[in-house]
Amino acid sequence: MRISFLGTGTSQGVPVIACPCAVCTSDDPRDNRLRSSVLIETEEANFVIDSGPDFRYQMLRQKVKKLDAIVFTHGHKDHTAGLDDVRAYNYFQQKEMDIYASEETQEVLHREFQYIFLNSSYPGVPQIKMHELRNDPFYINGLKITPIRALHYKMEVFGFRIGDFSYITDANYIAPEELEKIRGSKVLVLNALRLEQHISHFTLEEATQLAQELNCAQTYFTHISHQLGLHLQVNAALPKGIALAYDGLRISL
Repeated sequence: MRISFLGTGTSQGVPVIACPCAVCTSDDPRDNRLRSSVLIETEEANFVIDSGPDFRYQMLRQKVKKLDAIVFTHGHKDHTAGLDDVRAYNYFQQKEMDIYASEETQEVLHREFQYIFLNSSYPGVPQIKMHELRNDPFYINGLKITPIRALHYKMEVFGFRIGDFSYITDANYIAPEELEKIRGSKVLVLNALRLEQHISHFTLEEATQLAQELNCAQTYFTHISHQLGLHLQVNAALPKGIALAYDGLRISL
């Protein structure tokens, strides 16, 4: 299995173009972050977790020619806004795109992309096949995916475990029984928004404490705002086995 980080940033705290802060003016490409998403490639399936506003560019940048599905963590715009761009895959693959989303997220998609569902026969409208995501394992082309329920303040969101890889974004609470699903993972990805307390995201300190508790071989932090600081400086201060992810990072399991 290969995991490619398509984006490790967030709309939370995104600066205006003229922002003079050190991160926004950094020459280090690891400080240039698109909205958070990962590409999972296995012998069975290729799919992405979330399709935010940068989805089209991420697919082009990564040269993703085959895509079997999109799996959504939750319905916020920075994770769903790129759904329309599946139409290119409809055209070249000549089939519907499988979409996995909770009932709540499906309601958001129906509201934000009404034209997809109201007249699916209209030429050029994205063709999708919706699957309801619950807190039970499901399969994409035979590949087992285990949802991990978390809370984004009071909103239910899903992370996922695929083999030895676990991915959690946009969360600030994971119940003990859900943490058990993560234990034993070789690679864990957690959101770490910033240093200061936030109502619905783990801070860097909270994410670090959770990573140390779960004691996975390697933890990467994602969903990083520019308020966290420079990649080089923050990464250097993290404990062994914990690191900031960055756009373009690839790992194999």
